[in-house]
Amino acid sequence: MELGKMIKRKISFHLLTGGLIVGFFLLMLIVSFFYTPFPVNEMHSSERFLPPGRAYLLGTDNFGRDILSRIMKGTQTAFFVGTLAVCLGLVTGAGLGAASGYFGGWVDRLIGQLTATIQAFPGVLFALMIVAVCGPGAVNTILALSITAIPGFTRITRSGFLQFKECSFVEAAKTIGVGPLRIMLRHILPQILPELLVAASTGFSSALLAEAGLSYLGLGVQPPEPSWGRMLNEAQGYLFRAPWYSLAPGLVLILAVLGFNLLSDGIRDLLDPNAEEG
Repeated sequence: MELGKMIKRKISFHLLTGGLIVGFFLLMLIVSFFYTPFPVNEMHSSERFLPPGRAYLLGTDNFGRDILSRIMKGTQTAFFVGTLAVCLGLVTGAGLGAASGYFGGWVDRLIGQLTATIQAFPGVLFALMIVAVCGPGAVNTILALSITAIPGFTRITRSGFLQFKECSFVEAAKTIGVGPLRIMLRHILPQILPELLVAASTGFSSALLAEAGLSYLGLGVQPPEPSWGRMLNEAQGYLFRAPWYSLAPGLVLILAVLGFNLLSDGIRDLLDPNAEEG
């Protein structure tokens, strides 16, 4: 009962608002697999630049395509790229950070040099370099974004392992002959999962922005697959003729990033044992 009251007190405005926004996008994502108001890539030259109305709720673009349908389909692109990039970065970064913090010595120095090399470049610039060398497309975008996410997860995991590896429960596990891998996975890693969860939520919003930026520059997801960033690129030449063309994907992107940032703050408040009780 006391635990339930504590959790209820800590469900903050950030968590509630972020959860509602993210839930809305998850619902849009699920619906887009089965239904869109119009075929995503269907063009109607006679219906170019129609303003929002009953037939086209968000209007049409320069090819007469329904903007709402393309935004819904673009949710798949955003979540697919963001989820894979964060998951790959999390798994790789957590593995490197665990090895670095637990074993120390030359392992720590080697991994530290590796992550420092990646961090020497700004994240978006490093992603641009990888995509420019490997070529545009969803796969290379995911690879680039996952690599840029590795140092952050590595740092968090390393810090956690340095904190917990000398604790009594770890020493007790060593005494009874538990191997290093089992200690890392079963005893230490669960202790830092809350911090990794918060970092993953924040990393997802960063991945959404980075994917949109790469697609805007023509280096991300390639047409005809819709992407919010690609839609902004296509709309920039029609800002005054059809302002709804750029406003719709721009506001959707802002709302998605805001939702995941609020959710990240809410999760941090919920899982922080030192959070003030309201």
